[in-house]
Amino acid sequence: MHAALAGPLLAALLATARARPQPLDGGQCRPPGSQRDLNSFLWTIRRDPPAYLFGTIHVPYTRVWDFIPDNSKAAFQASARVYFELDLTDPYTISALASCQLLPHGENLQDVLPRELYWRLKRHLDYVKLMMPSWMTPAQRGKGLYADYLFNAIAGNWERKRPVWVMLMVNSLTETDVRSRGVPVLDLYLAQQAEKMKKSTGAVERVEEQCHPLNGLNFSQVLFALNQTLLQHESVRAGSLQAPYTTEDLIKHYNCGDLNAVIFNHDTSQLPNFINTTLPPHEQVTAQEIDSYFRQELIYKRNERMGKRVMALLQENEDKICFFAFGAGDSGRRARALESGCLGVQHGTATTS
Repeated sequence: MHAALAGPLLAALLATARARPQPLDGGQCRPPGSQRDLNSFLWTIRRDPPAYLFGTIHVPYTRVWDFIPDNSKAAFQASARVYFELDLTDPYTISALASCQLLPHGENLQDVLPRELYWRLKRHLDYVKLMMPSWMTPAQRGKGLYADYLFNAIAGNWERKRPVWVMLMVNSLTETDVRSRGVPVLDLYLAQQAEKMKKSTGAVERVEEQCHPLNGLNFSQVLFALNQTLLQHESVRAGSLQAPYTTEDLIKHYNCGDLNAVIFNHDTSQLPNFINTTLPPHEQVTAQEIDSYFRQELIYKRNERMGKRVMALLQENEDKICFFAFGAGDSGRRARALESGCLGVQHGTATTS
């Protein structure tokens, strides 16, 4: 999902219930001994009153909450206005996100995909549906989440969706991701808490700005991406490949303080990395074109646009403490973009007051 579009979209569509935090589970991280051992994704925008930029991640908040420093939580508590990439509590946002995924003119996937690719996709989804009851946890069943409901919540209406969105959907239908459903992802949880605390909330992006770049791939690029995605999942099923970047990896890197941009860029765009040396030359070219396109649209242009809007919101709210919660993958670049706009920005440690 992270923007990070797919993560927030699926979280919102699942109508996730509030959940009590579970015991510390840091994705292979050791429980922190003290606050100074925690990583910080908080940047302070130096002004009076201050403003904050916080890096979120599109995973269940219970998996990361105890690894977020107290000063980050205090900054959120102190804020009067909280801004997200998209307003995930707005029904229009959810409706618009769902609409932008659909094929035009009432078309179905079977009408547009090559026959073999369509049936490989259907076989994989049939496999997922068959396996989903065994993937679910007792805690999920205790909340009233059942396999058929969960499959329909994630993959319902899949035959009407554009292939690029089906590709994202396939990447979210793994055992690890299915087991995490039913708990709000971190940014959705923060939005729910802000609403509960009667804070003023808003968004810095429009649905179309996150949606159009994904729909902007040409058809041959989309077919390549969907085919590569299916090949990867088919290989994982056959036991000949281990999934390269999983939700568990993202949680570990977030909790353990690894700011490695490569893995977090996967969370930012929710897109697999198709570039590898095993591809024939003409497919390597296609993979590079897709990678370059999304870096330009979902990282560089997006950061510039979001930076300008953050600047405008700060000017409109000079007397308010503002808290901006965006995907962690590009928080550093966005902080530098604000600095280029003549704002002082400081990356704080877990113990910075």
